[in-house]
Amino acid sequence: MKSIKNLSVISLACLMLVSCGKNKEQSDVQEERIEQVKVLTLENTEIAREINLSAVLQGYETQNVAPSVTGKIEHIYVEEGSKVAKGQDLVTMDQLQYKTSQLAFANLGVELTRVEALLKTGSATQQAYDQLKLSYDQTKENLDFLKSNTYVKAPFSGVIAAKNYEDGELYAGQPILILTQISTLKAEIAIPELYFPQVKVGMPMIIKSEIYGDKEFVGTIERVFPTIDPTSHTFNVKVKIPNAKEELRPGMYVSTNLKLDKVNAIVVPYQTVLKLQGSNDRYVFINRNGVAERVPVVLGQRIDDNVEIISDKINVGDQIVVTGQSRLVDGSKLNVVK
Repeated sequence: MKSIKNLSVISLACLMLVSCGKNKEQSDVQEERIEQVKVLTLENTEIAREINLSAVLQGYETQNVAPSVTGKIEHIYVEEGSKVAKGQDLVTMDQLQYKTSQLAFANLGVELTRVEALLKTGSATQQAYDQLKLSYDQTKENLDFLKSNTYVKAPFSGVIAAKNYEDGELYAGQPILILTQISTLKAEIAIPELYFPQVKVGMPMIIKSEIYGDKEFVGTIERVFPTIDPTSHTFNVKVKIPNAKEELRPGMYVSTNLKLDKVNAIVVPYQTVLKLQGSNDRYVFINRNGVAERVPVVLGQRIDDNVEIISDKINVGDQIVVTGQSRLVDGSKLNVVK
């Protein structure tokens, strides 16, 4: 009985050794697996680079009509949608404070004239004159301030975008009116950082709105912001857009096109670029002496079924895998077929 048990133990050990041997052989077979792929030798291609982005239009200037003095609103001269010219009356506030200050200023003017005459005859001191003159100048400055905040005028030509009060209401908090310029518009556009060296002030930009089909409006880059957003890796440009016919309006969604200089770039078929699951990261596989190397890339310009790829690990003459890349992992052995 004891010998039978020993025989069973020996048999089990043999089976385990055989099984381990088979697993090792299978593992070796998997490790030696060679993927059949097709490749493309990379070369420089001259492309007319351009940037296509979307934007929302804004009034070139927008200002809240919000006087610095609170109180009752006597009269508002405009309504929402009213077109106004620069210097046009918009709002008259309660005039009591202004008129009181106006009387005080007039009295100081009379007194200053009197003391000035006495100073010439020696009947008044220079110190008395200087103190009165200071009071006169301060009252004049305060009067000018009250005047501009009591009789509020348009600082530029535009359209009334919002009206928040009616005549007789007490002004406090939100602005009385919002004035926006529409004869000239602007757009602030975020551009990928890789184009930063090529984007310059003064470059023209084509603006299109679906409302007008293929009609083109031309804007000009007025400012290139000097910093790069570390999160989005973009930089902003401010585009000035003439709009004399007022066909475009603030708030419109538009597409923009910025043409850059021709450059030499590496362009590959779009399907060769793979996307990392769960992120927006892109990568390709390069054939390095029969072994697949996974290389992260940044996408540049799309050209029909091709796309520009950018990476400091890819050079002209490298072989990119164009067929069979979806089966690869970094380090896979390759057999290049034609």
